[in-house]
Amino acid sequence: MFATLSRRTATLARPASVRAFSSAGDIRIDLTDCYEVHHGTSTFEGYPTEAYTNKEELIEYFKMMYTMRRMEITCDIEYKAKNIRGFCHLYDGQEAVGMGVEAALNHDDSWITSYRCHCIALMRGGSVESVIGELFGQKTGYTGGKGGSMHFYNKEENFYGGQGIVGAQVPVGTGLAFANKYKTPPGERMPVAFAAYGDGAANQGQIWEAANMAALWKLPMIFCCENNHYGMGTSTDRHSSNDTYFKMGNHIPGMKMDGQNVFAVREGMKQVKEWFATGNGPLFVEMNTYRYHGHSMSDPGKTYRTPEQVNAVRKNRDPIQFVKNTILDHSVLSEAEVKGLEKSLRKDVEAQVAKAKASSPPGPEELHRNIYQTPDGKSEPVEFIRMPDMTKSLKFA
Repeated sequence: MFATLSRRTATLARPASVRAFSSAGDIRIDLTDCYEVHHGTSTFEGYPTEAYTNKEELIEYFKMMYTMRRMEITCDIEYKAKNIRGFCHLYDGQEAVGMGVEAALNHDDSWITSYRCHCIALMRGGSVESVIGELFGQKTGYTGGKGGSMHFYNKEENFYGGQGIVGAQVPVGTGLAFANKYKTPPGERMPVAFAAYGDGAANQGQIWEAANMAALWKLPMIFCCENNHYGMGTSTDRHSSNDTYFKMGNHIPGMKMDGQNVFAVREGMKQVKEWFATGNGPLFVEMNTYRYHGHSMSDPGKTYRTPEQVNAVRKNRDPIQFVKNTILDHSVLSEAEVKGLEKSLRKDVEAQVAKAKASSPPGPEELHRNIYQTPDGKSEPVEFIRMPDMTKSLKFA
């Protein structure tokens, strides 16, 4: 059963760039109608009806989410200027999902996601400079300029990507859940694994196979569908016979959350984590969210949805505007102070992008690094490469 978390004792995990705050506070957020549950009568003991926050926490959420938005808008601009090449999938509109999940998880919890991964990398040990640098292919990038938009990775922060193949991250995430269970001594609280995928990936066979194993072995695995309602350019009701994704685990319990409300995501994910505290198996989670850009930079996003629909979400359900309104409604900051903060954050993003541009691509000595591992655990460049019919020396200056 889900245990109710006390707002006086629960604490939040934070990325390195964001200070940690207790979720206690005197600002109440109403979470009525933010959730639906699957197998609710037999599995869940209710779900959150309210959240509490404070001045410092609100400002930090706003700063991180606004930085995400500006970073992704910058990616759009730089891609169109041909400074970013290849594939590029943007996260703007979905910031409350990433921020809310990060607020509920710890950094010993494993996180793996799809190719829409820039903002998750930012929260898991990254910076705007390292994220944009990776997209530019610079050596100061998040993975040394060798991964690009779809292949961010940071093992030290238990962030495992970034996957280019649709749905492929989910069985890998299930492997992470297996590892977490296998490595946790009896009696200790085991970390969870969180694998996010889109509604377009939800019917991949590998997800069903992974869910079956996770259920059999009672793995601490969260199957999370970030439902932005359009798999590439096709609406969910046209590509999925069942588009209530939190119910797709059959007998595996599920929970649907308002993915545009960072507090709904945070409190819901806290209860999801509590589910695993007593050794229960996997859960399916669905985040009801929305992307503002097209599926990728090659998709204008206008042929399968109307401008009126996008503008309605921006006006009524924008995740950053929700936090901003909360700040203003509770007099945390004045409107002038919020505008000043936005200006400062934009300047910071611009400065970090400039630093990323000033870097340089990795040198030729990096071409074959990360292929072989030496006995001492270091990854060194190799001086040869084996081919089917020859061995060619590779000497670097």
